[in-house]
Amino acid sequence: MIRALLCLLACLLPLSGPAAATETLVLCLENNDVRPWRTQDGGGLNIELLNRVAARLDLRFEYRGMPWKRCLAELKADQVSGAIGASFRPERLEFGVYPGGDKPDASKRLNSDRYVLLRRKNSRVSWDGRAFRNLDGPVGIQLGYSVGDQLRALGATVDDGAQKAVELAQKLAAGRLGAAAMLDGEARTLMEQNPTLAKQLETLPTPLVEKSYFLMFSHNFADLRGSVAMHVWKEVEAVRNSKDYQKQEREALRGIRP
Repeated sequence: MIRALLCLLACLLPLSGPAAATETLVLCLENNDVRPWRTQDGGGLNIELLNRVAARLDLRFEYRGMPWKRCLAELKADQVSGAIGASFRPERLEFGVYPGGDKPDASKRLNSDRYVLLRRKNSRVSWDGRAFRNLDGPVGIQLGYSVGDQLRALGATVDDGAQKAVELAQKLAAGRLGAAAMLDGEARTLMEQNPTLAKQLETLPTPLVEKSYFLMFSHNFADLRGSVAMHVWKEVEAVRNSKDYQKQEREALRGIRP
């Protein structure tokens, strides 16, 4: 009788322990520094925010860095549960689900960031917030970045052949581009880490656009685990609006934005 009871307890205990209570979600992100939001070594404000969300919901997030287009492809194929840092593009609705669906709820965003325009220091190209002047070549962007849509709508030719920010800046410095569009934090970090490029390039003062960035879930995950997705998005908003996280974000952005 005692032996049978012990066997029963041995079978039941793993079901009530932490391992059984915790669900692991695999999330992909671009394997490139996008400071202060994400870094290749697993840091950044997005990861800090999501780790807090995971702790609140008794979840575990596994982060996988990869090229951004592959990240979206794996999201579409349901090889990952979610993708970190996706701005809204209607065509991305085939890859996965935003909080709020086809009209994303900005209150559930991970963060906001802005694109800036870089030019060579001897260039006359300008941007006044509405139109380009003296643009004498294509505007370069990183592969898969959504700002290309806005640039094309403004009549610019877009070159999206660069994978990383430094590759994009090198193409611009070499005269193969008329200008380059880059996330503000990436541009500032690039200039700090590459003095040679900083002597050749400059950032125009008027931002191109500011965008919200979200955690997207795959269609299959949203269909089967919709309540988990909703709870994650709800906690993303709660953590992002918390006083201690807001303080941390302000301190991180102090070194990025003027």
